[in-house]
Amino acid sequence: MNKKKIWTSTLTTSLVVATGLIGCANQSAMTSNSDLTGDIVIDGSSTVYPITEVMSEEFERDNPNVRIAIGISGSGGGLSKFCAGETDISNASRPIRASEIEQCEQNGIEFIELPVAFDALSVVINRENDWATCLTARELQTIWSPESQGVINNWNQVRAGFPDVPLSLYAPGTDSGTFDYFTEAINGEEGLSRGDITASEDDNVIVQGVSNDIGGLGYFGLSYLEENLGSLRAVSLDNEDPNDGGDGCIEPSLQNVEAGIYQPLARPLFIYVKKASLERPEVRAFVDFYLSEENAQLTREAGQVDLPSTLYDKANSRLQQMKTGSVFVDISTIGVKLDEVF
Repeated sequence: MNKKKIWTSTLTTSLVVATGLIGCANQSAMTSNSDLTGDIVIDGSSTVYPITEVMSEEFERDNPNVRIAIGISGSGGGLSKFCAGETDISNASRPIRASEIEQCEQNGIEFIELPVAFDALSVVINRENDWATCLTARELQTIWSPESQGVINNWNQVRAGFPDVPLSLYAPGTDSGTFDYFTEAINGEEGLSRGDITASEDDNVIVQGVSNDIGGLGYFGLSYLEENLGSLRAVSLDNEDPNDGGDGCIEPSLQNVEAGIYQPLARPLFIYVKKASLERPEVRAFVDFYLSEENAQLTREAGQVDLPSTLYDKANSRLQQMKTGSVFVDISTIGVKLDEVF
């Protein structure tokens, strides 16, 4: 996927506008909004990017005078721009941080936090690697923890029986919400990771690195796995040592994320919308379109897991009430049940 700032195409289709009572099942009515005009600026997570891209393409088909620019600078980079007042919407694969909330407050930016999908992180190896097709969370911690830097440099140090092959690591950069989530889920603290890795905000760099390195290991959002299975192999995850009678090897897939059995690397995805921007008809119409349950198939087309009906209702209620702030000020998203916090 080409990852750069783009102006998406303009075609013609229909717009679904969310309507209905707060807290009731989300109902949408098909309507034409060809009179809408204006620019919408979005930046942030590369993981949420495919969803926002397909949503914007479909939205622009019926609204050729609305131009939507989508940048990819990672969750952290996107929220930094958002809190500086440079964007209308920020894609994020992790919740906004306290420091970012403070930055928004200092700049008078009020925001609405909206869940839009579920994702999982996929751990990947080289196609020629036939020994590490299933790893435990503890083995991933052994590989990625800061204490392993300069110490764990070979696959035979990860598990007895693994071959004598140099270990090379590829990961998202520190501005990425994927990096934040992985380090918290595996190492127990956001941002806690060894530093001797090849890091990039561009997932294609990770794909190229692992696919050209038999000892390579990397991770990125599940949405990028399927299109790269020809050059990479997915690693299944077992939370227990497979030699000690664990739960078995669970592969990263939409079905396993939906079933809640791919843990601890499944996570919710968000968009953050500037409250002031919602006063513009084109922005409000686009966010309504994004949160319409009738458009859930677009989320699936982007390779992510759409929300259950109850969460679409809660997200739309949050939007209709213009409820600002984050529910994650004091809680983590690791293993969180969104129905209980939204």
